[in-house]
Amino acid sequence: MSRIKIVSLDLEGTLVTPDFSRCVWHEGLPALYARRHGLSFDEAKAEVERQYDEVGDGRCEWYDIKYWFQRFKLDDYTSLLTGYRDKVIYYPEVRRALASLRQSYLLVISSGSSREFMPYLLVQNGRCFTRVFSSISDYGKLKTPEFYLTVCREMGVSPAEVAHVGDSWRYDFLSPGEAGLRAYYLDRSQQAERANSVFSLDNLVSRLDSIPRLR
Repeated sequence: MSRIKIVSLDLEGTLVTPDFSRCVWHEGLPALYARRHGLSFDEAKAEVERQYDEVGDGRCEWYDIKYWFQRFKLDDYTSLLTGYRDKVIYYPEVRRALASLRQSYLLVISSGSSREFMPYLLVQNGRCFTRVFSSISDYGKLKTPEFYLTVCREMGVSPAEVAHVGDSWRYDFLSPGEAGLRAYYLDRSQQAERANSVFSLDNLVSRLDSIPRLR
């Protein structure tokens, strides 16, 4: 059994709640679209969300704020993001768990969020992380097994030396697991009884502490 050297964490839904992104995508952007095209907010929201669905979350563009601003002929996404910065909310155990993890591991972010979101999402705890990886902005791909292998190469470790945790069964559990990382599925609802599920980052700390360590 390889010793875990690096703990990789997802960002949205793992460290921060979805509130910031929800407001950006489903409030702020439709409001700008309504103003640009002379529609009511409800009309604009329905059209914006129709176009989101048309692209689908299986394409990188779905996550790219620059793509949507170009598509909708809008200006200045920075002002939109800044306007919702008070909606960035960390889960209550995050600071405590990160402080504990830092004592034993290097920490990295492996996220599907675009770089444009990072300054807002990491404003409080960014210094905890040795590296921040955005699959969309840095590599133009979703969080595939190849993305996680790239993270390992960039960090100079084998996949078996990395543990990853996140709230997406597909992108934070199956993908890193296929790449050979020790993957944990973060299920804050505690509804899914799945192997290697954790219910909070405190739970992750306990699970990692229970792994026998090589001497």
